[in-house]
Amino acid sequence: MGEKRILVAKFGAAQGVRGEVRLFAFMDDPDLIRKLGVLEDKAGERQFRILSARRGKEYLVVTLEGVTDRDAAKKLTHTELFVARDRLPKQKDKNSFYHSDLIGLRAEDGAGNSLGSVTAVQNFGAGDLLEIKPADGGESFLLPFVDRFVPLVDVDGGRVVIEVPENFFAIETDEAAGSMQ
Repeated sequence: MGEKRILVAKFGAAQGVRGEVRLFAFMDDPDLIRKLGVLEDKAGERQFRILSARRGKEYLVVTLEGVTDRDAAKKLTHTELFVARDRLPKQKDKNSFYHSDLIGLRAEDGAGNSLGSVTAVQNFGAGDLLEIKPADGGESFLLPFVDRFVPLVDVDGGRVVIEVPENFFAIETDEAAGSMQ
């Protein structure tokens, strides 16, 4: 299990009574999940082979090898699914990348000064955020992963260029907060 593994999907609720389960694929093309072959749980202990898949609203409804009833399907709810990084399709152009490719990249300003490194890509429902651990060892911060704040992603060069707004780290004091009331 030395190779890098990538989170590609997560099981949702059971669907119906014949063992079908909802699958939320974290890919631009959810149907691609079937081409990846065997999927594994986070620990790499359980393997899942998709036998069939059909589109649901925002998910796929899949049947799995060995899962034949609702009770078995219910036990899979919230299971995250992984594959080895080298099993994912190559990106079509140099401006395409997987979120996992960003982890560990240097975060620099436009002049090339180190501001830290990318430790995670988060999404709490309003869009992707880069989590940056500052070079000086301070608290990590989240930055919207949009062109305005991240104008350049250079995976081959091992860096992202970030533009942090001037007052981004300004801390509101109690006195300033009181004057706004």
